[in-house]
Amino acid sequence: MRYMLLICATDGEDAGPDDGTGMTIEQWVEEYDRRGIRLEGDRFAEPSDATTVRVRGGEVLLTDGPFADTKERIAGYDLLECADLDEAIEVASKHPMARAGMVEVRPFWTG
Repeated sequence: MRYMLLICATDGEDAGPDDGTGMTIEQWVEEYDRRGIRLEGDRFAEPSDATTVRVRGGEVLLTDGPFADTKERIAGYDLLECADLDEAIEVASKHPMARAGMVEVRPFWTG
């Protein structure tokens, strides 16, 4: 099954160098790329660089910035191919941002 990891941080928060409790982000990416579990992933630009698009009454409305003004932000994503939710949670628990922020694990819709 495919799972999306939404890598979340609080403003000003970053995983930084390894604190001795796990891998650096680069090591995590290398490990799960090598094992064929991580299919792709990347970091996002800052929320201030976002454009929010809404369509109301047939009119396209644009707003500079994120759709919600919060302290937390989605900093990036990783797409995984795992046997089940337990494996996806195990992989997410090893991500450095699980220590510095949080990682949301979300399965893809199976209809």
